[in-house]
Amino acid sequence: MSAGFPPIANADARILVLGSLPGARSIAEQQYYAHPRNAFWPIMKVLFSIDGEYDARCRQLISNRMAVWDVLHSSVRPGSLDADIRLDVASANDFASFFGKHPDIGLVVFNGKKAEALFRRFVDARPTDASARFMVLPSTSPAYAAMPFSRKLARWRQALSLPPNSMT
Repeated sequence: MSAGFPPIANADARILVLGSLPGARSIAEQQYYAHPRNAFWPIMKVLFSIDGEYDARCRQLISNRMAVWDVLHSSVRPGSLDADIRLDVASANDFASFFGKHPDIGLVVFNGKKAEALFRRFVDARPTDASARFMVLPSTSPAYAAMPFSRKLARWRQALSLPPNSMT
């Protein structure tokens, strides 16, 4: 059984980035997006100058009013591919409680299509802000090699540089 991590978040977070469930490398290191070829942290470095050791990067995300979490709390996931997540034993994180404690969330960004599909299947809760928007961005996973880093970066830049309530 693979289990997720607590969210990286402060009560004033405006943007929530959601993955599916940590992969093997992330679980081994107890860090979000720990695989060295995952583009998440390099994208955050370019967009927000987030750098340094993991704890420092997490603090910098928080200072940018961003939160990071996964849709699933746990499931069986042999390896790191999203396609291998067993849906029959999957359980979602408690989003009703999360959104209640983070009322300023105005944009929920899915790190890939699988995170969006899992959210739509398992989660009934919505942000407190009724005008909050949802957006699917290209997965930062190294398994999604069809899109080069430069295009992933451009899509993430476009989404995260706009005010959250301007998203469609």
